[in-house]
Amino acid sequence: MQNTSKTLLLILLGLMPLMGKSQTNLSADSARMQWFADAKLGIFVHWGIYSVKGIDESWAFFNGYTTHDSYLEQLNGFTASNYDPSSWATLIKSSGARYAVLTAKHHDGIALWDTRTNSLNVNDNTPARRDLIGPFVQALRAEGIRTGLYYSLPDWSHPDYPLEARDTYRYRDDSVRFAKFLCIQQVQLDELMIRYKPDLIWFDGDWEHSAQEWRAAEIKQRLRKTNPNIVVNSRLQGYGDYATPEQGVPIHRPEAPYWELCLTMNDSWGYQKTDHNYKSANQIINILADCIGMGGNLLLDIGPKPDGTIPHEQVAILNELGRWTKKHGRAIFGTTAGIGREYFAGPTTLSKDSKTLYLFVPWKPVGPLALKGIKSKVAHVRVVGDGNSLNYYENGRAWWSEVPGILYIDLPESLCDEQITVVAVTLKEPLVLQGVR
Repeated sequence: MQNTSKTLLLILLGLMPLMGKSQTNLSADSARMQWFADAKLGIFVHWGIYSVKGIDESWAFFNGYTTHDSYLEQLNGFTASNYDPSSWATLIKSSGARYAVLTAKHHDGIALWDTRTNSLNVNDNTPARRDLIGPFVQALRAEGIRTGLYYSLPDWSHPDYPLEARDTYRYRDDSVRFAKFLCIQQVQLDELMIRYKPDLIWFDGDWEHSAQEWRAAEIKQRLRKTNPNIVVNSRLQGYGDYATPEQGVPIHRPEAPYWELCLTMNDSWGYQKTDHNYKSANQIINILADCIGMGGNLLLDIGPKPDGTIPHEQVAILNELGRWTKKHGRAIFGTTAGIGREYFAGPTTLSKDSKTLYLFVPWKPVGPLALKGIKSKVAHVRVVGDGNSLNYYENGRAWWSEVPGILYIDLPESLCDEQITVVAVTLKEPLVLQGVR
């Protein structure tokens, strides 16, 4: 292992920095990111030994809530005895999700695959005794779902990583030792890329070191060398492809051209048997509508139990989410960001040809829907999913003015979805808004 580490270090140090992007590269990036932009919904899977006691993943020992030794005792209870990756993939597909991201290794350093770098993995040190990533990736691909792998840059259990716990360091300012750790890190990333060929890598923990210290440019370049089309999230100190706001729904659209909100169903990422503070399906669907209305994605988290079963509360939420996304798929997937709330008092999306505007109505109407500032001529208005045509009329347009009137749409309560109703406004020409050139 020592000779291997030295060789890998030389390779790592010999990598060339990334060059500036040309216009051609920018166009290529746009094409590479298209599936992600169209996907809109992904499922995050936090699965690890932390589910045994139902405590915070990695943070439990880092923050001193338990000792590191007590945390690692959970290795003995992580069985994966009822792990059925095909059922997982079927459930994820039924939710409407187009991609899924599995925690290959969290900050605790425990790998869900049989890495050759050390024995702190589920194959060597838990009753599961097998690689847990490969079967899931294979099951996802069988369902036509894009695959993502979460990888923590820090490893609070590794003897060559400087930070051990909050305000506790194994060492400081030892570049040789840290470079040794980076070699192990690179081997693990190579294993994940070569063995599983993921479509997306979801990094975390980059705040503990600078881009230069992580050698972030070299990491990105090496990933691209293995897979030129790999998508990388933002947590690589400026070398990612899309922004990753966490938990709180953005009030305004993030400036990044691509973004994704990662969100728990309750208050926990991993399984915690005492956490019953679940969001309702209605709340999650509303959050999804807010995200896609601002041109983003929702990465919704589930936390399987240590035996691999998914809690029934999470299954129920995914099933109802799937009913709704299946009914309204044309207004969700492959759309772009909609119009502002000054035009319509709810989330909206727009078809790629800009000829269909989708209105998300999260309330029961007490009068007609009001759509303001639409200069384009309307061809038809209907309820998405049911196909019912709706009556509409314009009021307040002066014959001598170019300012459009208010488009009123009658939406009977009998046609409303139990969660959110979606109305499609089909236009005779691409959308033109008052006040937008």
